[in-house]
Amino acid sequence: GRAAAIAFAREGADIALQFFPGEEKDAEEVAKYVKDAGRKIVLLPFDLRDEQAPKEIIEKAVSELGGLDTMVLNAGQQISCQSITELPLEQIKDTFMVNIIAMFALVKEAVPHIPAGGAIVTTTSVQAFNPSEHLLDYAATKASIANFTIGLAKQLAPKGIRVNGIAPGPIWTPLQLDEGQPSDSIPEFGQQSLLERAG
Repeated sequence: GRAAAIAFAREGADIALQFFPGEEKDAEEVAKYVKDAGRKIVLLPFDLRDEQAPKEIIEKAVSELGGLDTMVLNAGQQISCQSITELPLEQIKDTFMVNIIAMFALVKEAVPHIPAGGAIVTTTSVQAFNPSEHLLDYAATKASIANFTIGLAKQLAPKGIRVNGIAPGPIWTPLQLDEGQPSDSIPEFGQQSLLERAG
């Protein structure tokens, strides 16, 4: 999300950035880059596990920016678990809530504000097509996102709204070091990719 927000700002976009409460320091750093690019940024600290969050996020973004024409859906929860017998039901619920249910809700709230020519970008993953055995819940949400993206693109095309998904391979993000990978696999993270490295 950080790189996307900064890149969009450098291309002339004003930004509404949702982030998890407690990550204010990181959000403020992104805000500095956006402001240095001469653009406006609205910081939105919301926990996507809260069912009310998507409505409030879109309302504040539209109110503060005067509209909404592009939405990048990049929030995600990824927690490694080696055995389905040890995978907590609460973790499964939280992962689905953050990764796909909140995405549905955000899009539902945003679409009435997105004009023809607007765009929605989702973030799925290669996990959708080649899941790791220790990321069952995460990979299942990414497969859901891929399917959602295709169906949504068909639904919104007549309105002139483009919907596309990106499916990155292994990417170094804070998720990897925060229980996103088994600690013993961190040194080799990304080496199974064609370029034999993480992005």
